[in-house]
Amino acid sequence: MDASKFQIERVQGAPISNEEILSDIRHVAETACTTVISQKLYSKFGKYDPKTISRRFGTWNKAIESAGFQFANEINIPDDRLFKNIMLLWEHYGRQPRLAELAQPPSIVSHGPYKRRFHSWMEALKQFCTYANTQDSRFYTPIEEKSSRKIGRDPSLRLRFRVMKRDNFSCRACGASPALRPGLSLHIDHITPWSHGGETIEENLQTLCEPCNLGKSNVL
Repeated sequence: MDASKFQIERVQGAPISNEEILSDIRHVAETACTTVISQKLYSKFGKYDPKTISRRFGTWNKAIESAGFQFANEINIPDDRLFKNIMLLWEHYGRQPRLAELAQPPSIVSHGPYKRRFHSWMEALKQFCTYANTQDSRFYTPIEEKSSRKIGRDPSLRLRFRVMKRDNFSCRACGASPALRPGLSLHIDHITPWSHGGETIEENLQTLCEPCNLGKSNVL
């Protein structure tokens, strides 16, 4: 008896469903180990014509967005999103990120938007460092009129970067780092808990890995 499994072969010219297209885009992302999908990348690994996909969804970017991924040629991305992505990479690698690392996870923005906005990757890094190292006291948001606190509980991107850089992007409790343990999440923790009057200032903040932070008590 023939033990081969029954398989369905697509008839040439048969219509392709939207879900088949999106499934193939996800397959390409998995194959290429990236979340940034360009037409060039899809043409290399995908089964369908990018022009067909663009017509089906209106634009290529809409198709990629529908599949749940970041498209490679988004324009007019705000500076805060560009800087947040640099921060994500700096935290992940525990060092200054390199241009080639924009094309692979955990980056969610490719090189193109940085080139359009800053003309070069090095200039983007310089602008990010200027942004991150600037004291942001003028951006503090009052909490309550009767409160003596000057800022909110959550640190800004600037403050978060300064604390992590000071702590070498490593947990102050156990020394763990995303550079040595991929996928490890770092948190910014109040040394004197917020609930006990601790302020969100650099002197009262420390870097902890997720396990150490979740295991830390608020009791003084």
